Parts: sequence; structure tokens; C-alpha cells
Amino acid sequence: MSAIPFASFQEILQKWESLLPVCPADTLYLTPQWQEIWWNTFGNGREMAGFYIEESDEVMAIASLSRQNGVVSLMGSPETFDYNDFMVRPGYESAFYPKLLQRLAETEFGTLQLYSLRESSPTLQHLPELAKQLGYSVEIAEEGVAPGIALPATWDDYLAVLNKKDRHELRRKFRRLEALDTWKWYCISEENEVSARLDDFLALMRMSDTEKAEFMTPLQEGFFREMARRMAQLGLIKLFFMELEGNLVASSICFDYGSARLLYNSGYHPDYSYYSVGLLLHALCLREAIEQGKDYFDFLRGSEPYKYHLGGQNQILYQMVVKQN
Repeated sequence: MSAIPFASFQEILQKWESLLPVCPADTLYLTPQWQEIWWNTFGNGREMAGFYIEESDEVMAIASLSRQNGVVSLMGSPETFDYNDFMVRPGYESAFYPKLLQRLAETEFGTLQLYSLRESSPTLQHLPELAKQLGYSVEIAEEGVAPGIALPATWDDYLAVLNKKDRHELRRKFRRLEALDTWKWYCISEENEVSARLDDFLALMRMSDTEKAEFMTPLQEGFFREMARRMAQLGLIKLFFMELEGNLVASSICFDYGSARLLYNSGYHPDYSYYSVGLLLHALCLREAIEQGKDYFDFLRGSEPYKYHLGGQNQILYQMVVKQN
């Protein structure tokens, strides 16, 4: 068993795509396409430090890592990855994590930084005690939350899950919107259409939230546009719009990955906030996910109030730092 380094995502694409679906850590952010876009956008000044492990011609684990100034970290960042982790075939954890630390020791690392680990992460279960036994210091801290809700079979069943106040408010807001004759919502998923409508999405996003507007630097926007284009090619993206009185008033970007729908980002026109257009478009995205048989709606990172009004329950995200003593 040896750790085999890789210098590009393409060289292990087939191995990667065979392993990821069977891993507990499987998520959109661990796809080679997402990681490659991140690397091409933000990788300047960093070097690839990833490796994979094979046994009997079967890939058992992939560690997608980068290095900068003696600090090794998972590929990506909390700003662009809601979830992150190592890809390890179930049952192989006891072999992988010692190999990880051995590999890092051989490369004389100073610090291993792991961000955006879900509370169910095998890394949280296996790595801390092992690292301490080998003389490393380990620090674990809560990084944030990613609310989500298990989806029932029908919309009525979903409404029944909400608390009384949230259920009443959601119905009241829908009645107010549905009293208007001039509203509609729709979804775009084809690559050319998605690319053509990103300006509309970005305009709504920027006008609805000054923090989002400041976050969307030219570099971030470049990542965002390339990510949307690539995810459309893979058939994963769904770009939703709501129109009221012929005006664009809200937009949401979702990803359908496996049996879940992920609400990635959104925006709305403040002049139409009386009609709760942002929240109601989220609710419509959720309702469609139920109709399409999805079993989980993931609001992703952040504790915005609307996520809880729509039934979201917190999943805690952690970060871990392993250091040489």
C-alpha cells in the first residue's frame, strides 16, 4: 500500500468518479469538476499535495490537498466549499488515516488545516485520537451550521412538519402572492440559457444583500460563472426565477446532487419584499424537490432566519487543525 501523488484532476478522473459515490463524504464539492474549477481560479501560490491509495487495482482513498508555506489543507476554502473531507472507501478508515499522517510527515508539513467537516465526518471520528497518539496537537472547533430538512412524500406532509406559526405564515404569504394575476416562476437548466441569465441572477443577488455584493469580487465572479457553466454541462444546476408584473423579482440557484437538492445562492428585488418573493421562491424550489422525489433539502452554510422558517434543522460544521509539536 503506497500513497500515489497526482498533479492534475484529469489524470485520476476515472478513479475519482468511481470512488466518490461510495464514500460517506460524497458531496458536490468533492467532485473533480468543482475542485478543478476552484484550483484553476484560486490556486496561484499553492502547490498540489494530493495523493490516492490503491489496492488490487481498486482506489481506496483520495486525499485532495494543497500546500502553501508549510500549511497543508483540503482543496478549496470555506468561502466556496460548504462541505469538505477526504474520500475514503467504507471500512478502509483504519488504514487511510495512519497513511495520511505518514505521508504528511514525509513531506515535512507544519500544519494540517481541515475545514467544513460535517458532524458525521469519518475524519472527526478517526483522525484526532490517532494524531494525538503520534504526538501531534489537535484543535477542533465549530465552524458554522448548514441547516437542512428531510423531505416527506408530499407538500401537505411537509407543511405538517413545520411549527404552527411558520406553517400559518407560509400559507398566508402564498395566499397574498397568489391573489395577484401577474406572477410566475420557472426554471432554467440548459448550459447556454444558464450562462445567458447569470447577469440577471447576479443583479438580484447584489441588490438584495450588501455583504453578497461585496463578496462577489471579479475573482469570485469568475469562479461563479465557470462553476455554473460546468455544473450545467453535468446536468446538476437549476436556476430559478420569479417574475411579478413582468419584472424579475427573485432568483435562486440550486443543485440536484444524488437524492438531495442544495440551495446554493439567491437574490431578490427589495422593492418587492412585501410579497416575500425570496422566501416564497425558496419554498417553491423545495416543493418541486418533493414532487421530484428528493429526500433532503439542504440550505447549506449559514444561519439565515428563512432557513428555519422553512423547517431547516442545523447540521454543525467543524474545522480541525493538526500541528507538529
